[in-house]
Amino acid sequence: MNKKNKNKPMISGKVKRGFRFYSALVLCLTLLMAFSTTAFAAEGDPITVVNNLSDFIFGLIRAVGLILLGWGIVQIGLSFQSHDPSQRSNGFLTLAGGVIITFAKEILNLIVG
Repeated sequence: MNKKNKNKPMISGKVKRGFRFYSALVLCLTLLMAFSTTAFAAEGDPITVVNNLSDFIFGLIRAVGLILLGWGIVQIGLSFQSHDPSQRSNGFLTLAGGVIITFAKEILNLIVG
């Protein structure tokens, strides 16, 4: 008894080709829409563009600093729970680094004046 393709429905060649064409078309249109972004030129003063970029980068740095700050707090809490002094010192160092990175822009503004 031949059990090959017993439970699978038979699909004709035209349907397979049509489905392949449809899949390729959907993939191409998806990639076209994903990779075609409109870029507008910035109007006005170039200093404004640089300041906006600087604000964006410092925002990213602040986000990393806040993540480190939270991770330092978690490490300190876990070290108190497990009575591990080396983890506690690492937690305090991570906490201090997170504070410095979070307030990097303000620290640089204080230094520059």
